[in-house]
Amino acid sequence: MEDFSPLSLTDICLDFLRVNLDKFCWERTDGSFCLKEAAVFPQELADRLLQKMSLNGVLNEKTVGIFRRNDLLRLKRACIRNAKLSAVAFRKAFCHHKLVDLDASGVNADITITDIVNALVTNKWNQQYLQCLVLNSLTLSLEDPYERCFSQLTGLRVLSVTNVLFYNDDLRDVASLPKLESLDISNTSVTDITPLLACKDKLKSLTMHHLKCLKMMTTQILEVIKELVLLQHLDISDDKQFTSDIALRLLEQSGILPSLRSLDISGRKHITDKAVQAFVQRRPSMQFVGLLATDAGYSEFLSGQGNLKVSGEANEVQISESLRRYSERAFFVREALFHLFSLTHSMENPQPELLKLVVIGMKNHPTNLPVQLAASACVFNLTKQDLATGMPVRLLTEVARLLLKAMEHFPNHQQLQKNCLLSLCSDRILQDVPFNRFEAAKLVMQWLCNHEDQNMQRMAVAIISILAAKLSTEQTAQLGTELFIVKVSTVKKRATQSHSHTDTHKHAYRGERRTDPHNSGDSG
Repeated sequence: MEDFSPLSLTDICLDFLRVNLDKFCWERTDGSFCLKEAAVFPQELADRLLQKMSLNGVLNEKTVGIFRRNDLLRLKRACIRNAKLSAVAFRKAFCHHKLVDLDASGVNADITITDIVNALVTNKWNQQYLQCLVLNSLTLSLEDPYERCFSQLTGLRVLSVTNVLFYNDDLRDVASLPKLESLDISNTSVTDITPLLACKDKLKSLTMHHLKCLKMMTTQILEVIKELVLLQHLDISDDKQFTSDIALRLLEQSGILPSLRSLDISGRKHITDKAVQAFVQRRPSMQFVGLLATDAGYSEFLSGQGNLKVSGEANEVQISESLRRYSERAFFVREALFHLFSLTHSMENPQPELLKLVVIGMKNHPTNLPVQLAASACVFNLTKQDLATGMPVRLLTEVARLLLKAMEHFPNHQQLQKNCLLSLCSDRILQDVPFNRFEAAKLVMQWLCNHEDQNMQRMAVAIISILAAKLSTEQTAQLGTELFIVKVSTVKKRATQSHSHTDTHKHAYRGERRTDPHNSGDSG
């Protein structure tokens, strides 16, 4: 989980380099960057710089060029999540490094899984020793959807292909990997998991969350799972969309999965505390059970407060575990936040650890309205009155940034806008916390010009007054210009709406004259 304590000197230096990278580089003829100084980075720092560039959205065709020099920046664990790269840029920057882990989740559509794998295997070391590969939310292949490539990575132990058009033949290809121990095929197009029998003697972790295309009967699925005797972790959770009884049937199997330590059945139907408790007690090595969005988890045995961790909704401990484990699953984040909101109505002491979990959910799902709506409501409960005083400044900076992003993404959703304004209207945040006050003032001013709720207008004016006092003279002048533009735009918009409203009434009136009010229009 992200740490919001003060930054270390190392992080401050790496952030400065990331923000000012162009000042430390010269440009090659192809437009990519190359570091001017021949300073050798320790491998851990090179990994961390790459991750910071990736997570802050600055890893692209130009900036990735600095990693071509593996004599200066030697990578071992590469994170390029959400980077904007071509297949050529990826190959030039990364394939000569000796990689152990690669997380390429969400890279842009210009590069496919096949491109990544084919580039990696050009380096014999990577082909034999790359251990962990995360390729979530990518396209498998643009040219040949039937091309199989995974079996070339003979050293692979961990593979994740969540949200990929990944089929039975691809599963068969992956199952042939000689060292595979952990596999995540959540939300893929697999219809039959029988190929997993090929790796039954080595597979220790299997995640199959929301496997929506599965066409096997419950008994057939259980027959396969029964053979995976080395499994320590099994995830068959779902988004409450199916009525399958597979979870209950699994819990009833007394001798199945003797090595199991972790079972996730969140979102599944027909679960009872009695069945879960009996299953866990027959397996003394169990350390975790996932029960969010089920009817279970309310007994003392499953409270989550002992050695057995439980994700659920029955208490704060379970909800925290849910937010921690499911931070990238929007449906589960929303479910957990909904229940957290109910628990945080009357908080008396600051809870920074809870607020961190809410922030991570907001950050991971910026365009998901249900998540943002629930999260902004929780933020208000966790920061209202004097609670914000006990929160770390860096955490509140991120809170302010995410609230403004939510307002920007959903300008017409009144409840979300209200939640965000209520949370921002905090002396601690407005006075003490560093964030982009100019952009905040513009957003709040825009809201003020478009809404007529008097109570909210008074609050918005109070927010703008405090923000404006902290702006430079130039920013204040620009804000005045922006206000004039917004007012003119609002007047035009309202005039158009008024004209449209009048036309609608005319058409509606004419329609009423032609329609029998006692006839719904149904034929019979």
